[in-house]
Amino acid sequence: MNSPIFIRKSKNTKNIPFSLVCSFLLIQLLACKNQTADTIEQTEQIEQTSDDTTYPDGIGAARDISSFDLVAEMGVGWSLGNSFDVPSRDKTLWGNPLTSKAVIDEVKAMGFKTLRIPVTWAPNQANNDPYPIEHNYLTEIKRIVDYGFQNKMHVIINVHHDNSWIIPSTSEAQKSADRLGSLWTQVAHFFQEYNDSLIFETLNEPRIEGITEEWSGGTSEGRGYVNDFHKAAVDAIRATGGNNEKRHLMIPTWAASTVPIAMEELVIPNDDEKIIISLHSYFPWPYAGEATTSWGSDDDKSDLIAELDKIKEEWIVERKRPVILGEWGTIEANSLQSRINYGNFYAKEAAARGLLTIVWDDGGNFRLFNRRGLSSAFGDVAAAIVAGSQQ
Repeated sequence: MNSPIFIRKSKNTKNIPFSLVCSFLLIQLLACKNQTADTIEQTEQIEQTSDDTTYPDGIGAARDISSFDLVAEMGVGWSLGNSFDVPSRDKTLWGNPLTSKAVIDEVKAMGFKTLRIPVTWAPNQANNDPYPIEHNYLTEIKRIVDYGFQNKMHVIINVHHDNSWIIPSTSEAQKSADRLGSLWTQVAHFFQEYNDSLIFETLNEPRIEGITEEWSGGTSEGRGYVNDFHKAAVDAIRATGGNNEKRHLMIPTWAASTVPIAMEELVIPNDDEKIIISLHSYFPWPYAGEATTSWGSDDDKSDLIAELDKIKEEWIVERKRPVILGEWGTIEANSLQSRINYGNFYAKEAAARGLLTIVWDDGGNFRLFNRRGLSSAFGDVAAAIVAGSQQ
């Protein structure tokens, strides 16, 4: 508003027409009114801009929404495989370059809305109590998380290839649980200011490597210890308070398996309301992961539908829990057209059942994107997946 107008007394004021004074005052009054309206409009625009800019960077208060609501808003996802999950201090050891913002920008441009960042912690965490994580490593992970939020994506971070010390056996279970709890306490504190668009996945494919039951649902004892690991992780995260009290968490079955016994015996820690089930289904594996069979017949499609129906029935219908299929995909040894058809069909049928899909891209056999050339290695497959998820 303009400064108040003062009319100085003059010996000749009687010579100023009264109508002129009134007109002058009326003009000033209207100007003040218009300026006030402009100020209100500008304030509303600033407030709206503030709301818009809070979400992308991920910082702010967590909303108290259901996990079903969160999953519904997330959108089809992409996994940054064979990067931070490399079990070495050298994260380029498996052939991929260090991740740049340009990579995440291109992934978002392909149509993916959720970014999963698999993380292996062992090379950058002490082996002994209290198991401190190197701060620089947390900072590097934060850099990629921020790239995701700058692209208005939801982001998932997890504990990935750490099966060397997360062992669900009688002799190792307690130490594993203690170290896992310490790990998630540190991670939760570090990311505490991030809102509910950052999701923590407690484990990846927890199992005992090399046993007969490794990929067939595990043992009863092993499944019980996996449940204990999830509880240790969830309790540690919730105890840090703040946004972590409302943060949505993903927990997998034994080996993230869809085998019935593995799903049936998964226990939700504390019956926590903000738990999402994490499953992996490269179905059928001989086609998706080995390229030893073809795919595309009516029977093939019926079998895949049965797999997805089984998952939906167990979790969404019976146990009222949302599901994220955190890994799936096909290797490039399969024919291009079959990969396109499969990707579209899988994404479409999963979405129709309320199952969120996150495709695995390791930069190698399962790659969709060329991280070195910043180009879409199999753009038609990626496009088919994105389109299928939106049908």
